[in-house]
Amino acid sequence: MDTRQLETFLAIIQRGGFAAAAKEVNLSASAVSQQISALEQDLGTALFDRSRRPPALTTKGREVQSSAQSILRIVAETKATVRDGDVGGTLALGALRTFGAYILPHALARLKDSYPDLSYRLRVGLSEDLMADVVSGQLDAALVADHVAVPAGLQWTLVFSEPLVVLTPPGVTEKRLEKLVRDVPFIRYGIQVPLARQIDTEIARLGLTVRQVVSVNTMSAVLGCVQAGLGFAIVPYAALRGSQTALLDWFPFGATPIHRGLGIVQRPNSRRGKVLEQLSEVLRQTGISQGDDD
Repeated sequence: MDTRQLETFLAIIQRGGFAAAAKEVNLSASAVSQQISALEQDLGTALFDRSRRPPALTTKGREVQSSAQSILRIVAETKATVRDGDVGGTLALGALRTFGAYILPHALARLKDSYPDLSYRLRVGLSEDLMADVVSGQLDAALVADHVAVPAGLQWTLVFSEPLVVLTPPGVTEKRLEKLVRDVPFIRYGIQVPLARQIDTEIARLGLTVRQVVSVNTMSAVLGCVQAGLGFAIVPYAALRGSQTALLDWFPFGATPIHRGLGIVQRPNSRRGKVLEQLSEVLRQTGISQGDDD
């Protein structure tokens, strides 16, 4: 048994299948299958029921899942200690798409001067998936927004907040939401994540009736629909940095601008605590410099 087999095993569980896990761990599908077969042979038990699609964990597989998470967390923290804690090795981070596309890369570039021997592994995904990876030890920390249920054993610390804004399609100059909704369709961020729920809740609180024309499940698709002139959307300020929004108008969402908070979720007493503390400060400064703070 080696840690690569355990990482592959957990990737299969989290990604829902062997093929998806292969992309995650940068291996071929056959290599993933060989690793799991070797792990099963070493443990003397089947970990997956391969007669089902996708393969399902066996009872023994569920027991090994918890042990694998603990083993990988211990290995990661031991490596950090041997490499003098926070100054070497690889810092594994997760981030929401809007933060992973701009804010986090710029913060890491600024952090590089303080930790020249530190390398980074960045994964973009949904809050729940990222936090699960922090719990298992596959990530040292993750940047997620507020309004999420933080798993037991993790702590979430606010870094900064950013406003939500109303993004209007080309040629639309109206800056009052109550009038905009009468004439322009609404592009809904149609996915069950905290941001989408926050937007829907505030629209309902304002008593507005929107005319939905498109519901999409990625922020880039939301921006593309607005750019194409299909309607307006409500997006986080961080989404305004890409080329898709360069020529579009926007205005604050809400009479008192609505914000969402960005924070770092990590394990208490993490061996990477020092570098994560500095990363938090750099992120705070990066956010403020981009107009994301109150």
